Amino acid sequence: MIVLGLTGSIAMGKSTAHAMLKDMGVPVHDADASVHRLFAPGGAAVAPLEEAFPGVVTPAGGVDRQELSRRVMGDEDAFKRLEGIVHPLVRRAEHLFMERQRLARVPLVALDVPLLFETGGEARCDAVAVLSAPLFLQRLRVLKRPGMTEAKFQAILARQMPDGQKRRRADYVVPTGLGKALTRRRLAEIVRALRAGRLPTRSPGPRRSRRKSIGHA
Repeated sequence: MIVLGLTGSIAMGKSTAHAMLKDMGVPVHDADASVHRLFAPGGAAVAPLEEAFPGVVTPAGGVDRQELSRRVMGDEDAFKRLEGIVHPLVRRAEHLFMERQRLARVPLVALDVPLLFETGGEARCDAVAVLSAPLFLQRLRVLKRPGMTEAKFQAILARQMPDGQKRRRADYVVPTGLGKALTRRRLAEIVRALRAGRLPTRSPGPRRSRRKSIGHA
């Protein structure tokens, strides 16, 4: 089974690309969706997060993401505690997804992981596609989100690998600022190549020269 890592910084179009891959018949594991389930009433992260950050659970039994974000913003120790709780649970969900796809003999799957490079997740992938758009468009998209401010946006960017560095380390770069038709076409080219067994050539060390012409921008 071939594993494609799908990543990109905030507001780079991962949700759109995720939906496109599913339309192409590629099963996708969404790390963000896993977090939402973990934070929902009855989710596996609710109790440990309430223990670590008392008061972040709502009367309905789910995690108040805004309150949790307020608690950890600017506090490196708190952020590490949060990651120590959530990341292993997300990895467990990803592992179960992968096992189901292997049992079903699925030839190609994708892992939609926003912090793929930041957490070393590319080691679990046969290829990595980075979604990318110009900074002005990224800012325009992200500031439309409810509750988002420029300060929050900058704090999020500070915790993410810069877009340019992600592009250099990627096997494929998929532009998302030039229309959905181009994004879909690039993803379709990548899917065809991987299904045909045309994997990127791996080289020692960081991913610097592994990008292929498919999806290159």
